[in-house]
Amino acid sequence: MNEELKKVMAVAEQWTREPFDNDTRAQVEAMINADDKTELIDAFYRTLEFGTGGLRGIMGPGTNRMNKYIVAQATQGYANYLLKVQQQGGFQNVQDGRVAVVVGHDCRNNGRLFAETVANIFSANGIKVYLFESLRPTPEVSFAIRQLKAQGGVNVTASHNPKEYNGYKAYWEDGSQVLQPHDQGIIDEVNKVTMADVRWDADKDLIQIIGGEMDYDYMMAVKSVMIDQDSILRQKDLNIVYTPMHGAGRQIVPMCLRSWGFQNIHVVPEQMVIDGNFPTVVSPNPENAEAMTMGINLGTQLGADLVIASDPDADRIAIVCRNDKGEWVIINGNQTNIMYHYYIINNMKRLGKMRDDMYIVKTIVTSELIRKIADAQGVTLTDEYTGFKWIANRIRMWEGKRKYIGGGEESFGFLPYDAVRDKCSPSAICLICEIAAYAKDNGMTLYDYLLKIYQDYGFQRETTINVVRPGKTGAEEIQQMMHNYRENPPMEIAGEKVILTKDFKTLRQSALKDGKWVESPIEMPLNATSNVLQYFTEGGLKVSVRPSGTEPKIKFYFEIPVATELGKPFTGKDYEECTAKAEAKVPAIKASLGL
Repeated sequence: MNEELKKVMAVAEQWTREPFDNDTRAQVEAMINADDKTELIDAFYRTLEFGTGGLRGIMGPGTNRMNKYIVAQATQGYANYLLKVQQQGGFQNVQDGRVAVVVGHDCRNNGRLFAETVANIFSANGIKVYLFESLRPTPEVSFAIRQLKAQGGVNVTASHNPKEYNGYKAYWEDGSQVLQPHDQGIIDEVNKVTMADVRWDADKDLIQIIGGEMDYDYMMAVKSVMIDQDSILRQKDLNIVYTPMHGAGRQIVPMCLRSWGFQNIHVVPEQMVIDGNFPTVVSPNPENAEAMTMGINLGTQLGADLVIASDPDADRIAIVCRNDKGEWVIINGNQTNIMYHYYIINNMKRLGKMRDDMYIVKTIVTSELIRKIADAQGVTLTDEYTGFKWIANRIRMWEGKRKYIGGGEESFGFLPYDAVRDKCSPSAICLICEIAAYAKDNGMTLYDYLLKIYQDYGFQRETTINVVRPGKTGAEEIQQMMHNYRENPPMEIAGEKVILTKDFKTLRQSALKDGKWVESPIEMPLNATSNVLQYFTEGGLKVSVRPSGTEPKIKFYFEIPVATELGKPFTGKDYEECTAKAEAKVPAIKASLGL
């Protein structure tokens, strides 16, 4: 028996005794006694890391799994940190001298069990808990933290991950996921906690169930996003099909759409059923075309204008509309963000609602076409790290100084207001329907509206390549890939010379000027770093490389421009031809990166 297996066995054997329950003990004993120790090693070779966003992992027994014991330890550490900050006078709005948190969950298996575990342990530490009565969208949890003036919160969710996963998102008092220094402070406290430190003796008097009243307040906040009510009223019969993919948007999204004035809303009945096994999809990820199949089929039957989905925790969206041939096309995350920013800026200006202090946000891996729009319209745009906690950080930095009107990322997330500090599918869905209503009011489809943007600002195709490497060896392989890119960066990509490189881990960039590389610093909020590399070529190509923080994969983001004549009508045929030209370059780009 090698040393690694000895260590794993020693840890696993602790899980065959108290305080672990009988089911957990039996499952661990079965792994210990199995001839093949692969499952045992993967379950116990490390403790599931509480990262800057919390926890996410495969459910099951073991230190490297999501289960009530790992959730309990994380919550005890988070509680310790909240109380520590309170003692140091770090909170401004503590009511009655007691720290408060909001706890929610989505539709995933064990979601309610984990959420109640979280609530019980917080209450056992003397912390007031507002626990949602049943599943709710992630953005509503963020909203509730702000509405109730809580100091933090937890949402039990693994977002759009496969059914085997669950997770734990930690939030701070402004309703955003925790950032430095609090993220590291929580991590340090969590790492100190042993199972013996966990306080299980819940104080039920400190747990308050919330639900309908918060739903109403949240729905009213979503309604505040509306820009052009007249277009909606004229196009109230816009034919909309919606699916929550078995998740948390099932009630609130149709309610919000009706509150905006839309009256012709249909839902996919099979996917309105709450089910953490997601029986109607391979994976509940709106980025995957397969997940939209049932919605598209219903849309075809009903002659719908739009098919829209939210993911299980209702923070991400997917949008499907008809092209100029009447065929269904999926609008990707970059395209939705382009349309949101273009519409918000142009229509707020048209209606006299735009102010000089207003600004928009995108992440560093999101389409540069948004920058073209912002620059042409004289609107401030900031680039932030991937993850809405960074967009929330920008809102916090400029609160009271500038007015946030929208921000998003390429992975199908958008936030059009500052009442929430995480991506928000209910408001994003209502707003895309408003955009479609405005387009229809002006003799266009949503697809035509997208083509109009390409006509005004030029065409580029964004493509994401995911290289999946699961398990311990996969994590090591991803780490080695990033090391190799840093040691041997590509000088050419698809035959185009690289003229700018950015390394957000070192916060250094190098630009090719007059045949020489000139290095300079990159300024990012909080001087925070991120394990992201970017390459820009002389032909306008942009490549970003980023290991996922929540899944066992490394992501490659390609932005491929295709030359067009600005101002010339851009047709569906043009779109198809430009898309084909861009996609034809993908193999050469991959080859340049050794993929």
